[in-house]
Amino acid sequence: MGAASHASNFAPAPRADGRRNLVGLSRDEMLEEVQSVGLEPFRAKQLWKWIYNRGATDFAQMTDLAKPVREKLAETHVVARPSISREQRSTDGTHKWLLKMNDGREVESVHIPEEDRGTLCVSSQVGCTLTCRFCHTGTQRLVRNLTAAEIVEQIMVARDMLGEWPSPQDGRMLSNIVLMGMGEPLYNYEEVAKAMRIVMDGEGIAISKRRITLSTSGVVPMIERCGAELGLNLAVSLHAVTDDIRNEIMPINRKYPLKDLMAALRAYPTLTNARRITFEYVMLKGINDSLADARGLVNLIKGIPAKVNLIPFNPWPGSPYERSDWDQIERFAQVVLNAGYASPIRTPRGEDILAACGQLKSASQRPSAADVRAERERIAAIYAEKDDPEAVSATAAE
Repeated sequence: MGAASHASNFAPAPRADGRRNLVGLSRDEMLEEVQSVGLEPFRAKQLWKWIYNRGATDFAQMTDLAKPVREKLAETHVVARPSISREQRSTDGTHKWLLKMNDGREVESVHIPEEDRGTLCVSSQVGCTLTCRFCHTGTQRLVRNLTAAEIVEQIMVARDMLGEWPSPQDGRMLSNIVLMGMGEPLYNYEEVAKAMRIVMDGEGIAISKRRITLSTSGVVPMIERCGAELGLNLAVSLHAVTDDIRNEIMPINRKYPLKDLMAALRAYPTLTNARRITFEYVMLKGINDSLADARGLVNLIKGIPAKVNLIPFNPWPGSPYERSDWDQIERFAQVVLNAGYASPIRTPRGEDILAACGQLKSASQRPSAADVRAERERIAAIYAEKDDPEAVSATAAE
């Protein structure tokens, strides 16, 4: 199992003060760390629970460790988080954090509250390996992969901000995770897999694999492995039903064309009617939103237990596309629904803080007041088209 941790090869990078961060360690790695400073093996289990289940950030909080043990750990280790460079809250309650990692690099993560759950959108890379033309993140070239620690830390920061320690079992404001932030998770598989094993551990953060969704643009060779080793829900950024259009808007299709992608999805290990694949389909005006495209989509996914999320395109400064008209999106959705596939239209969330799908970019400049006003006016017009006066007034009043 290539994604399994190997404690013998592990050496957490020291900080400027020489101490090593315990966040992001697997169980085997935690054991090796405590033994490296002469502590008994059972201390690893105690640390695991304090760090991942109770959210402790100071050894002094760990009251079932003797004071000399706490002092010894404080000399050599820390329980650290990234710093928050910027925090933004949308008019719809969406919350975005720009997080600064230990080397100064920054990534964005987004919490989306809903009535019955709360979803955290997590990044896996600084920038992105891919260059999808409709995606703001894709305009920020890859700087580096995130470590497992940096992926887990995004979730821990959100828990800090939501006040959800110890890890609750019910009624969570952070109940679901989607690996849909900055980056292509399957191009950073080893670190993503390690992070998700920590997150899924029942004695730690304890989020079930059934509540974690990994989104890929179609890295075909890694799809089967992801399903076999992690068993996560799978979402696929499809966005076109012909190779010609997909090649144009998603260059990865030139390497892994639709025929190969669909074959890999049909063989996904956890695929059942109860655990369907989600196809993400961003609606680009005049590009992929015709009724012929809708019929092509139905034919392409025929026989796959699936649902289709239709995503109104979320504009960003300089974007080359327009959002499809709302009436056209609804007609497209009806074709897919009539074929027996759920086809919800995703309500745009967090657009006014560039937190919506495809809008994340850590290197983006802070928008001017005029840009913010223009964006709010545009969003209000969208809700007006949907006959949602409350949303219109709420957006305009912010």
